[in-house]
Amino acid sequence: MKAFTALAALALASSLAFAQSAATFDPAAKVFRIDGGHVSYVFGVNPRGELQQLYWGGRLGATDSFPEAKPMPDWASFDSSYTNTPQEYVGWGAGLFSEPALKVTFADGNRDLVLHYVSHSKTDDGFDVVMKDIRREVYVTLHYRIEPVSGILARSATIENREKQPITLEQVAAAAWALPPAHYTLNYLTGRWAGEWTLTQEPLHPGERVIESRRGTTGHQANPWFAIQEGAPDENHGEVWFGALAWSGSWRITVEQDQLDEVRVTGGFNPFDFGYVLHPGEKLETPIFYGGYSAHGMGGASRLLHHFEVDHILPHRAGPNVPPKPRPVIYNSWEATEMNVNEAGQMALAEKAAALGVDRFVMDDGWFGQRKTDHAGLGDWYVNPEKFPHGLKPLIDKVHSLGMDFGLWVEPEMVNPDSDLYRKHPDWVLNFPGRPRSEMRTQLVLNLARPDVKEYVLGFLDKLLTENDIAFLKWDYNRNWSEPGWDQLPPNEQKKVYVAFIQNLYSILDELHRRHPKVELESCSGGGGRVDLGILKYADEVWPSDNTDPFDRLTQQDGFTYAYTPQVMMAWVTDSPHWMNLRATSLEYRMLSSMQGSLGIGANITKWTPEDMATAKRLIADYHQVQPTIVQGDLYRLISPRNGSEFSATQTVNKDRSQSVVFLFIHSTQEGRLFPRLKLQGLDPKTEYTLTPIEGKAAEQTPATASGAWWMHHGLDMDASFRGDFKAAAFRLDKK
Repeated sequence: MKAFTALAALALASSLAFAQSAATFDPAAKVFRIDGGHVSYVFGVNPRGELQQLYWGGRLGATDSFPEAKPMPDWASFDSSYTNTPQEYVGWGAGLFSEPALKVTFADGNRDLVLHYVSHSKTDDGFDVVMKDIRREVYVTLHYRIEPVSGILARSATIENREKQPITLEQVAAAAWALPPAHYTLNYLTGRWAGEWTLTQEPLHPGERVIESRRGTTGHQANPWFAIQEGAPDENHGEVWFGALAWSGSWRITVEQDQLDEVRVTGGFNPFDFGYVLHPGEKLETPIFYGGYSAHGMGGASRLLHHFEVDHILPHRAGPNVPPKPRPVIYNSWEATEMNVNEAGQMALAEKAAALGVDRFVMDDGWFGQRKTDHAGLGDWYVNPEKFPHGLKPLIDKVHSLGMDFGLWVEPEMVNPDSDLYRKHPDWVLNFPGRPRSEMRTQLVLNLARPDVKEYVLGFLDKLLTENDIAFLKWDYNRNWSEPGWDQLPPNEQKKVYVAFIQNLYSILDELHRRHPKVELESCSGGGGRVDLGILKYADEVWPSDNTDPFDRLTQQDGFTYAYTPQVMMAWVTDSPHWMNLRATSLEYRMLSSMQGSLGIGANITKWTPEDMATAKRLIADYHQVQPTIVQGDLYRLISPRNGSEFSATQTVNKDRSQSVVFLFIHSTQEGRLFPRLKLQGLDPKTEYTLTPIEGKAAEQTPATASGAWWMHHGLDMDASFRGDFKAAAFRLDKK
């Protein structure tokens, strides 16, 4: 027993050691080392004065050290040492042929920039390292911060102009990452409206893969996240390096395998149509580019990122040291009423929603201005007196009396040409004077970079929240940019709009949080068009897709969770047949598909049968009991729905491994084949767990209670009745 106690104490000490961070500098070798979790990151100053990356991977021993950084040699006369050496933040100059982090044009036309180390200062969890051009007064401060538990590193840069003339920044990255030569698989997320979150996997080859958005916002077509795995794709094994850019505007990530087979990842502002003028004494801060490492495959990488997002990215409304709670179960009125909202109709919906056990009632579009269709009213944010003759208060009071809080749909950054706001301020939209103004969804984009537009948006939102007891805003954004002009500024400075717009968006959200700290926010952009770690600093949840088809959602939710926690993944139950594919599915199937994330009901529940109401009420009650495990536990993807799979399954396990929830789905069984035996993961092998059906039935020979070892090594068998088309089941396992 004493030996066991000593071993347990040693294991605990080791675990605590890996939950601490350390930042050290070796002055003799000029080497920086940052440790956190199970990760070490090392870089040094080489003899030329460049910052050179040396190592990024599993945590090294406390006594391990690195010699002075040595630049890579030239490769013949065509690839200089400057190009071949993996630098932390390289300027475009001195014959660089790989992707630069920073490209500058000086007032005299010079475009050569070579950055060398100047100094550094240590922080509690990293370093600030100052670099300077070899001749000009351009300074770059690189910021490194590591999170002690996950080992996720936050990197960004501040560029400062101390020249006597303005300079133009033409390409600005937040950070660059480097990996040594190996065979790698690149993972990234692609899609389109109603078809977001496709996990794209491909071998890395020589050349450059560009993942980007030029749309002014994050975009449905690609997401600012990547993961690189050594070898072939593997969910549970192998080394994975991953990153996520915290920026909600136009962005670009380049993944480059160079001529010596090294891999470099550079990410930040998209340089397309970019030109940021820095006047003497001015600075520009980049977004943060987060990077992490896991030795446990793609699943291990995503679990690290999920916990990091919940603990350190999402708003902590209850205080800085209080993690966000699981999301309320919501009802949203859109599919029931669209824009035909009124006081009586919304009250009737609220009564139905409350009977299901819903926590939050959200009224969607149509409550303001002259909003009867999407052709008019955007920008006129007053309560429509015909639909709500006494304002919103009677409806809000009714919702509260039913035991729910109240949320509201808004689209603050947009305007319809048919609106009082546009007629009064046609100059407030993004436009090039004298050129057409392209409408999408019959609306234009307000130029939030303008101070007067920023003040207008902040003002009406503050008034709305001050005058009404609103707990939640569904903040929509239903088109991308076009004609991104800003004629308030001199012509050579107008491209600042790409940065200033997003900075002002963040500023508005920051100020709203200060004035209304309890009001929660959803980021929606016609679905997943604005989901990133920048907006998640302010948004408690996101809308992954307008496509709520429950089968389509299995693949979308699978892709989504590689980059983002299920906590923020809103998943609605809507009507059948679904408008997207005209596919008919059972309510149980739709409910279980949505219960893998943060649950919402978006169906027209006035048409539900008593049996439908009873089924939804039962499953919402079951969901409430296990929701923390589902959205904040460790997620294991047991069977992927991708690539035409007949089956799919996920499992979540809570922090202390006392509870687990398992979801199983059938697309269509073929030739009488039954659902495969499901071997669970993440349980305590020595703990006894009791299996309880939420929906469905296990095989007769399956024990009611068994050890974690049984469930992981033997596995769960389903009853033979679990077959057919679009079937679903769910179980909970609880520590005995």
